[in-house]
Order: sequence, then C-alpha cells, then structure tokens
Amino acid sequence: MEDDDQRVWPRRTPERDDDDPPWNPQLRRTADRFDYDEPASGERTPWESLPPSARLHGTPTAPSRQYRRRRGRWRHRLAAVLALVVAGGLVAGFAVMLQRASAPVAPDAALSDPHSGVGVRLPAGWREIAVPPVTGFTTAARDEAGGLLMIRKAAGVDLKALATDYAALLLQGDRTSIVTDSAVTHAVRAEYDDVVNRPAYLRVTLLTPERGGALLVGLLQPDDPARRRALDTLMDSVR
Repeated sequence: MEDDDQRVWPRRTPERDDDDPPWNPQLRRTADRFDYDEPASGERTPWESLPPSARLHGTPTAPSRQYRRRRGRWRHRLAAVLALVVAGGLVAGFAVMLQRASAPVAPDAALSDPHSGVGVRLPAGWREIAVPPVTGFTTAARDEAGGLLMIRKAAGVDLKALATDYAALLLQGDRTSIVTDSAVTHAVRAEYDDVVNRPAYLRVTLLTPERGGALLVGLLQPDDPARRRALDTLMDSVR
C-alpha cells in the first residue's frame, strides 16, 4: 500500500452556478453625474471630460460668503497679533538700550605685582593675564589691540643690555631705531621689510629701589603715536 503522503490527489475546482455573474465590484461614485455648478451659459460639461477627482467628488464650488467673512476676520486677527509682537520687540530693544546707556561705568581694574610691590590702575580695555608670555616676569596685562605690559622684580641690572635682549627676543625687526634713551628708560622701534608685519614699539623702564626696584616692559604692535602715548602714560603711572 502506498503511503498517504505520497498519493497524488486530484485538484478540485469550486462548484459555481453558471448563471451567477462573476464577482467584480465596480468603483461607485460618491457624486451624481451632474452634481456641480453649471456654467453661466447653462451648458453642462460632458461627464467623460471631467477629471477622475471631479467624477468622484464633484467639481469644487466657490466658497460661501460666510466662509469669506470668517477667513477675513482671521486675517485681521493675525495681522493685529503680528503688529503687537513687532511693537513689543521694539519696546524691549529700546528698554535694553536705555538700561545699558544708564548703567554705571565699571571702575578700572588694578594690576599689582606682589614680588616687586608695585602696581598700576589699568585703563579701559586692559586686563590682567594669568601667565606672562616671557619667563621671569611675575605680572602682566594686555589690551584689546594687542598691547602688552609686564612687571618683575629687578635691581642692579644693565638697562640697555636688557632692552637689546628683549628687542631681539620679542621684536626681531629688520631695522631697529632708538626712540628714548635715559637712565631709567630705553625704548626702541622695529621695522620690517615684509608687508605683513607692521612696525613695533618696545619700552623698558627700570624703577629704582626708592620706587620699588621693578622692571617694566611695554610692547606695541602695530606701533602708532596715539597708542604709544597711552602706553607711556600707563608705564609712567606705575608706583
């Protein structure tokens, strides 16, 4: 006997009455064939010439007068809200400007070197920096334009030799000219042959032991008369 799993069973076809039509549902319309606005001439557009969306839902009609009035009210409300927001922003900006203009000016910061015992009040735009860029200096400050002031304790030093060393270290100019040469101050101006580096100014001032025994180094790059006068005034005010 053959195994039931290996038998070939005849394929059965469902019985159907030949009189029954095949099941093939058609897409039903949700709008009548002429459920749309007629043109002014009274002629109706043929059903076959309408697009599929118009055949299913009908052609769109003009919005009602009530809808237009409602939409107009919303537009006016949105315009009023937008105008209020803009006006509020302008008022807030004006208030901030008045507050900044009436705010008191912060006092100048003070720069003090604990090793030499000298200090100076920094003008606006200057700030103290944590680590001086040159080894040996214990206090330093810098301005927004790149000016530099450094302070360290010093006594019995050769002022001109120090000025020459610092000029070679910090300026490295192609040509150097002496601006000031006195017992306590030596200043030089460095110029460069390239078009990138602008002239620089270096001033070295030695405060005598009666004034604290400190060495001050000021540096400007680029150098210009107004900034040089400001740096000289700052260094002269160190006490």
